[in-house]
Amino acid sequence: MQEKAAAVASLKRGGIIAYPTEGVWGLGCDPDNEQALAALIALKGRASDKGLILIAGDIRQLADWLAGVDEAAMARLIDSWPGPNTWLIPDNGRAKPLLRGNHVTLAVRVSDHPLVQTLCAAWGGPLVSTSANRAGEPPGMSAEQVRQTFGDAVDVIVDGPLGGRDRPSTIRDLMTNRTLRA
Repeated sequence: MQEKAAAVASLKRGGIIAYPTEGVWGLGCDPDNEQALAALIALKGRASDKGLILIAGDIRQLADWLAGVDEAAMARLIDSWPGPNTWLIPDNGRAKPLLRGNHVTLAVRVSDHPLVQTLCAAWGGPLVSTSANRAGEPPGMSAEQVRQTFGDAVDVIVDGPLGGRDRPSTIRDLMTNRTLRA
C-alpha cells in the first residue's frame, strides 16, 4: 500500500503520521527521534510530562523496552496481547524522556489491529501512539476528522477502518495490576 510506504518514509524523516487503531485514530512518530516527539507533543498541545504510548504489532518489537521485566509480569503481558491493553512497565532506561514523560514507567501495547501490525512491520519496530486530537478534545474517529483538526501538520494519513472498539485502550500498571483507564 502506497500510504504505508509514504508513512515509513515520513517517519524516517522525523514526520508525524496518523492511523486508525483499535478504538480511535492515533498520531505517531519515531519513538527514538526527540525532535519528532517534541513536535508531536506541541501539535497536540499536550503537556510534555504526561508521556506517550509505544505501540507495536508484535511483542518482539518491544524487546528492548521489555528487558528486565520478570517472568511473572511478562506472562501477564503475553496473556493480554495482542489487543487493546496498554501496560505501564518500569522504564529500563531505553525510553526517551519525552516518551515516558515525568514517570518511571513507559506505556506499551501490542495491537491486534491489522493495519497497525503491518505499519509497525513496515517501519521495523514500534511507533508512538497517542490519540489524534488536541489536548482536552475528543479523539478523532475518522481520517476526515484528523484532516480537519490537523490539516497539513500531519505528514501522512494512513486510511483504514477502526478496530471496532468504541473507546481508547485499557491502561493498567504492570507492577500493581491496577487499572488506570478502563
